[in-house]
Amino acid sequence: MNKADPILTFEAVHKRYGSVMALDGVNLSIRRGEVVCLIGPSGSGKSTLLRCANALDVLDSGRIVFEGNEVRSSEATVRHVRRRMGMVFQNFELFPHLTVLRNVTIGPTTVLGMRRAAAEGRAMALLSKVGLSEKAAVYPSALSGGQQQRVAIARALAMEPALMLFDEPTSALDPETIGEVLSVMKVLADEGMTMLVVTHEMDFARRVADHVAVFDKGRVIEEGSPKEVFENAMVPRTRDFLSHLGWHGETTIPTAASTREVS
Repeated sequence: MNKADPILTFEAVHKRYGSVMALDGVNLSIRRGEVVCLIGPSGSGKSTLLRCANALDVLDSGRIVFEGNEVRSSEATVRHVRRRMGMVFQNFELFPHLTVLRNVTIGPTTVLGMRRAAAEGRAMALLSKVGLSEKAAVYPSALSGGQQQRVAIARALAMEPALMLFDEPTSALDPETIGEVLSVMKVLADEGMTMLVVTHEMDFARRVADHVAVFDKGRVIEEGSPKEVFENAMVPRTRDFLSHLGWHGETTIPTAASTREVS
C-alpha cells in the first residue's frame, strides 16, 4: 500500500441502535502517519465509529476498509483487524488479576505466539516509553487512573499495530493525570503513529491533529485542518459547539477544555 493511500476508509457508514441513528452516512479516510481527531457533542456517533472500525459493532450498511480489506468480510479479516489495530478505551480495561507486565505481554504471547522472554523485553521498553517501567510488578489497583491508561497504551502498542484508536482516553481521568496521558499520545504522534482519536481535549486536537472531523447527530458536518476547523469553521453548528467550549476563532477563553497543556 502506498503511504499516500488511506489505511482506513469509512464509506457511507450507517449504524442504528433501535430508533437511534448513531451513524448516518459517514464518509472519512485516515492516511498512514496521520493523526485524525473526531470532535463534537457527546452522543454524536464518534465512539460508535471506532467500535465499528475495530469490528466490535456491526454496520447496518456501508463499508469500512482497513489495509485494503473490508472489515467484517470474514472472520479471518476480523482477526487481522484486531491484530493490526490497537484500541485504547475510556476505562482502561486492564486485567485486574494480572501485573502491569503481564497485562502488556499477554497479547503478544497468546495472539502473536511470541516467546515470553522476548515479549517481556518489548513490554519493558514500552513501559519505559510511557514512564512506568518501575511499575511492572504491581497490579492495576495500585495505579492512578492516568497510570492505568498509560499501561493500556503500552499494552496496545505491544501488538505493533498499524493504527491506534483512542476512545476518549482522558474522559475518566482527574485533571492532574490528563496531561501525562496526552503527553504520551503526542510522543506517538511525533513518531509517526497513525492515530484516530475521539476527544474532548480541544487543545490536543488543535495542536497535534493533522485533520479534524466534527460530528453531530451521527454525521460528519465539517472537516479540515485544525486551523480551518478551529479558526475558520464554516458550519454554524461547529461554531456553536466550539463557542460553548470557549473557542472563538483565533481567540480562546481559558477553560478546562482549552487550556490543558500537551508537553
